[in-house]
Amino acid sequence: MPTASTTPPSTVVTIGNFDGVHLGHQALLRTARARADANGAKGSVIAAAFSSHPSTVLRDDHTTRPITPFEERARLLKDAGADEVVPIHPTRELLAMSPEAFVDSFFETHKPIAIVEGGDFRFGANREGDSSALKKLGASRGVETIIVNEVDVGLTDQHIVRASSTITRWLLEQGRVSDASIVLGRPHRLTGNIVQGDRRGRQIGFPTANLDCQGLFPSDGIYAGLATLDDGQVWPAAISVGTKPTFNGTHRVVEAYLCGWDGPEGEEYGWGCSLDLIAWVREQIRFSSIASLVTQIERDVDHVLRCLDTLSSSPSVITPTPRVLT
Repeated sequence: MPTASTTPPSTVVTIGNFDGVHLGHQALLRTARARADANGAKGSVIAAAFSSHPSTVLRDDHTTRPITPFEERARLLKDAGADEVVPIHPTRELLAMSPEAFVDSFFETHKPIAIVEGGDFRFGANREGDSSALKKLGASRGVETIIVNEVDVGLTDQHIVRASSTITRWLLEQGRVSDASIVLGRPHRLTGNIVQGDRRGRQIGFPTANLDCQGLFPSDGIYAGLATLDDGQVWPAAISVGTKPTFNGTHRVVEAYLCGWDGPEGEEYGWGCSLDLIAWVREQIRFSSIASLVTQIERDVDHVLRCLDTLSSSPSVITPTPRVLT
């Protein structure tokens, strides 16, 4: 008979896209963590996450950017309670599996004592499997199925929405980054490397850091945010997303003026930067002259500093507190 020291840790698995790792996803991980540790010894939580959305395989015209790239999703899932993030690479063969075969492929590999999912979980070919089917399949295989209730939150306009990747994407596409941060439980973050731009900013007195990044851009506009550099420094930032209409641009770019920052020491490009989008400032518009653009940028920077000052000077408390409804 195995002793406590030789008994393998309990494993709990949760499967999904986890795009954005919003409050609903975080509730899944909290539940999985609690179940894995329920017997007094720390268990193992595995988040099996699709490396790209299944629609990228099933639909030739699917070009939607993920809210968060996979590496960022993996970090956020671990922050939320996962011990291991296992990528699921969608293929036509995998997506054509029956619900039974799909579930068995994970049960056989990870041998979980429980699986944790939301009520809208669908799996198997043509999304035929649902939470009821999952419970039956789990019970017949000795695996407990735990269904977690959806998380509802109140937005700044008093609307109540269900935390989901769909609503997060919609809010960002409307420029409502403050509301998106409520659904996410943190500001939406764009992370990448600084690359050379057209260098116009330095010519007008506002040098910008141009970010080469993945992840979902919010709608075109100017935003108040926080920039975190490779060395851990955090600077208030006036962030521009869009095509630079004053200069007849055609490609959407993300650039940020870091208020009060004198620039990097050493290499000018290639260093990492993360931008947390805190609040909407204004639409991106075309100005009739460089002088009028500079005047507006000065106003924008002042607006950004006042906006961030009213929230907090500390990034650890700058996220709006989500109003979770029970």
